[in-house]
Amino acid sequence: MTKTLLITGASTGIGAATARAAARAGWNVALLARSEDKLETLADEIGDAALALACDVTDRDAVNEAVAKTVDHFGGLDGVFANAGKGVDNPGVENGDPAEWHDMIHLNILAVLYTAHATLPHLRKTRGMFVVTGSKAGRDHMKGSIYGATKWFVHGFAGNLAEEMREWGGRCTVISPGMVDTPFFDEGKPTKLQPEDIADAVVFALGQRDTSCVREIHLMPND
Repeated sequence: MTKTLLITGASTGIGAATARAAARAGWNVALLARSEDKLETLADEIGDAALALACDVTDRDAVNEAVAKTVDHFGGLDGVFANAGKGVDNPGVENGDPAEWHDMIHLNILAVLYTAHATLPHLRKTRGMFVVTGSKAGRDHMKGSIYGATKWFVHGFAGNLAEEMREWGGRCTVISPGMVDTPFFDEGKPTKLQPEDIADAVVFALGQRDTSCVREIHLMPND
């Protein structure tokens, strides 16, 4: 039976590249993001293996509904890529904007928790895998970076979740990239990591034998 991967933040960048790569590797893909038009375009490109689900992943009820629709449509869930995230326009603490922090924390932290909470019962049935987007910023101390602090949470959570899932044969991997050329930045970064680089890392993690759990993949641009 074809396996199914649910991806958050799937409309552009890393999420969209991972959807394409996973579909090429034989996975069904459930695509979650707020941008319905972009999701539909991507789903049309991929074909019958894709399901577009417009969803605000900071809304716990919406996440639960999207997961239920995924399982109903494809018959189960074998993998999750919790990729949705954002930064802030005003970095630092003293000059930062607490309203921006609020929105970022809800997406970078709470949405990851909501996604895990909604999907783990289904992943338990398939001894499936949870993959989450961390960052180099979640491994290093960066001056006043609230964004980096959210990614430190992600890295810590991923390790803890890996231990919890290990009890029933599941696995968790955190993908930790340096700078990636995505819409996250206002200007293009063509010499930095490309979304396809991260997508290949996700597919690699998903393809491990049952005896192996790659806990972290750390990628850096070669320039």
